[in-house]
Amino acid sequence: MGRRNNKKNNHGQSSMNFTNPDEPLNTVTRFEDAEEEIAVSSNLDDSIIAGDKATEDDESMCDVDGSFVDGGDNKTSADYYFDSYAHFGIHEEMLKDVVRTKTYQNVIYQNSFLFKDKVVLDVGAGTGILSLFCAKAGAAHVYAVECSDMADMAKQIVETNGFSDVVTVLKGKIEEIELPVAKVDIIISEWMGYFLLFENMLNTVLYARDKWLVDDGAVLPDKASLYLTAIEDAEYKDDKIEFWNNVYGFDMSCIKKQAMMEPLVDTVDQNQIVTNSQLLKTMDISKMALGDASFTAPFKLVAQRNDYIHALVAYFDVSFTRAKITGYTLEANGSVSGRCGQAMFSLQDAILQDALILAHDILFQCCRARK
Repeated sequence: MGRRNNKKNNHGQSSMNFTNPDEPLNTVTRFEDAEEEIAVSSNLDDSIIAGDKATEDDESMCDVDGSFVDGGDNKTSADYYFDSYAHFGIHEEMLKDVVRTKTYQNVIYQNSFLFKDKVVLDVGAGTGILSLFCAKAGAAHVYAVECSDMADMAKQIVETNGFSDVVTVLKGKIEEIELPVAKVDIIISEWMGYFLLFENMLNTVLYARDKWLVDDGAVLPDKASLYLTAIEDAEYKDDKIEFWNNVYGFDMSCIKKQAMMEPLVDTVDQNQIVTNSQLLKTMDISKMALGDASFTAPFKLVAQRNDYIHALVAYFDVSFTRAKITGYTLEANGSVSGRCGQAMFSLQDAILQDALILAHDILFQCCRARK
């Protein structure tokens, strides 16, 4: 999945309100992540098919088989893919996403009664920031599970900040590690990826929920909603797609179709939106089954002005409904850069007229990765 080089992007915020969704839209895309393939298909346009990553059939986002080996350390390409979470840059990016990080911090600190004297499981702990929040809020114990080498740094961070007696960092896959306790009271995770489910950490959270969460325990966040809208983006299309028509005097337009097949991750300005937004799916993380992430949703997008539609844009929000003090909603639909941003799917140009209705079905399917 590609990224735009958006000069307007900066760290610090990742949220801006779009119009409240009430109607849908349609697209075709395919994601292949480390453990599962996420396919979104529709009959709107053949130009929205994302690229490939051949993967191994495995239940964990931490386990994949690669075909390239670096002779220096015998790591496969897949090892490097997953070990990207051991590099500091990605964690710096996440921690500097102030809206996302502060939302978790506020939920935990302002609802400390949820955490006081409770046992917490942090799934995909990274640097351990959420675990530290929970410990500071009064948790009896926090088990921070991280499958990358960042777990080693998380242990040092916990020790440096004086929480070694409260936070235990466990290095490994959720599906393979054993907790020192039979059950936990709370599961917390920052599992959301591009297009909400790209990265496939949700299945890991659901596995942990089914194995370790007590009855009536809390999963945070516990609600997630996926939305669709359409945008005008002629500047980007000219820069990235039409560019291939004339490259130093040569016609390379055969690449255009491939360029349009790759979903893009970036932020969208409010003035680019040319239709309403449509709610596609709301998921209850505390109750849903693994198969519930596959769904078909009808949608209807209504043009709000005369303009072009260059791309469909999917975005999401998550909610912490178990938080009794202040209902927080974390939105990945902003005008400023956040780690998730929006997933954008390029389309052939289509002239819109005010009040024109685009109505289709969208199929979102999680299925087994190809071997």
